[in-house]
Amino acid sequence: MVREARYRQAAWTYVGYGVVYWLGGLALASGGLGPRGMERGGIAWFVVGALFVVVFPWLLLRERGWFDRWVLSRRDFARVLTLLVALRAVEVARIAWAPRAETVSILGLAVSMRAGAWVFCLLTVLTAVMLARAAWSREP
Repeated sequence: MVREARYRQAAWTYVGYGVVYWLGGLALASGGLGPRGMERGGIAWFVVGALFVVVFPWLLLRERGWFDRWVLSRRDFARVLTLLVALRAVEVARIAWAPRAETVSILGLAVSMRAGAWVFCLLTVLTAVMLARAAWSREP
């Protein structure tokens, strides 16, 4: 597969990952189980999350000269993002292993925190794999 196609796939996978995480965060917050710091930061957490869902894939889709020159190359950005997403997968797996009895109502369905965490963990691992495929792919 061509390197550009791998970056495109990684970007779209990250969009899916980001949207699911963003909506999951909203569902948790509506159930009173929002992220740590939610009581102080309020809506700011969700605005920042939405920016990540838009900006990170945009940076992955194609090389941006100004970003490569002043921040990181696209390859290095993808590698850093891969490591951050992999660390997130470890954290979500830790949450999934913890015995929890809480449930959250999503679209009228009661979903256990443990089952939700496993779904998020699998999605996070898939995203890390797609990012790694692009980040460590060889030049054509």
